[in-house]
Amino acid sequence: MVVWNEFLNDARVLKEAQTLQSSGYQVVVHALHTPGVTEEREILASGVQVVRVSRSPLWKLRKRKRIEAERNAAKKSEKTKSQPQKVAAPPPETFMRQLLKLVARLWTHAGLAAQLVRSRPDVIHAHDVNVLPTAWLAAKIARVPLVYDAHEISTDREGYKAFRGLVGWLEKKLMPKAAGTITTTDARAKFFARAYGIPRPLVLQNRPRLVKVEGSNRIREELGLAEPWPIVLYQGGLQPGRGLPRLVEAAASVPHAYFVFIGGGRQAAELHELTAELGLEERVRFIPTVALSELPSYTASADVGVQPIENTCLNHFTTDSNKLFEYVIAGLPVVASQLPEIGKVVRTHDLGLLVPPGDTEALANAIRQLVESPELRAYHRAKAEQAAGSLNWESQERALVELYERILPSSRVAKAGR
Repeated sequence: MVVWNEFLNDARVLKEAQTLQSSGYQVVVHALHTPGVTEEREILASGVQVVRVSRSPLWKLRKRKRIEAERNAAKKSEKTKSQPQKVAAPPPETFMRQLLKLVARLWTHAGLAAQLVRSRPDVIHAHDVNVLPTAWLAAKIARVPLVYDAHEISTDREGYKAFRGLVGWLEKKLMPKAAGTITTTDARAKFFARAYGIPRPLVLQNRPRLVKVEGSNRIREELGLAEPWPIVLYQGGLQPGRGLPRLVEAAASVPHAYFVFIGGGRQAAELHELTAELGLEERVRFIPTVALSELPSYTASADVGVQPIENTCLNHFTTDSNKLFEYVIAGLPVVASQLPEIGKVVRTHDLGLLVPPGDTEALANAIRQLVESPELRAYHRAKAEQAAGSLNWESQERALVELYERILPSSRVAKAGR
């Protein structure tokens, strides 16, 4: 497998790797290396191997400085039991910065391709379009099948507008060459099949493993929340298009509740500033990104899960999102945007309340209903606990194994398991 991240908090890739490893394959994940943060080589408890490629020296220096600043801010916040320090906005993009980024990316892709070929794989599995050309080239050189796992619709996605033409061209050329394709929702599978004239990809939703975590006071104790008010939780990337400024604004209309954001991202500074402008520092709190193994205990210590994503692009329109299923596994009632895939999950299992995307007043009203009604929360919590029995990773992982069984001859499967 190959990913364009450090493989520290990529839940989907980790679950797929674990599933294949437990089915007799030796899985090696090729990822990015940041000195001081990741190991260049490691073996996970599941037996999955991780091999990482460093980026350019200039990138490593800049990354190290940013990480040190974030760690210092987090340590100060933990000591004072207050909010983390404001996150500085990234510097403006200049031509020289963009050129250096391009050179660094090409350098890294070359390193990933070389590693993939040297590993003598039986199949190469590309996770998202960022690594599709690299994986295709390595598969071509190694003469092995390619699996393409499209996590997103990157031709119409937040932050990808400038590259949509290139992305579409790459996927149209390379996706039909893959021996197997995978995506995350039925709507996305239909899109890829129609856009590129390929068989409909296998759908593996971003469901967590079925891990039962007892309710706790982890968030309340960690943040020192004094009032016995319900905790309204958003967990995930703090990125544009996810309705997060609206969620902060909605908090002003729901007085007897805490709003907690868990995660990091480009919009972190803006959300901190908006919280201060509205005078909501006591009720709107932030927790930096936490380890995947720790996240379920945080989720289970909240009372309501929120997914306020906006209909800003086709990728958002067709998503169902990790966090929605994470809320379900934790037994949280939800307030979510009424988009096709999200709405289908919420309505089918009666998980909570749906609101028009981009409507701050409707979002606040729905949250207020759950905050002010313990009975309504208890009803939807019971529905979530019931749905967790089917909306989990274990219920769909067999489909991934069957895809690999079709791609690889049995003799190679037996060799991989030795």
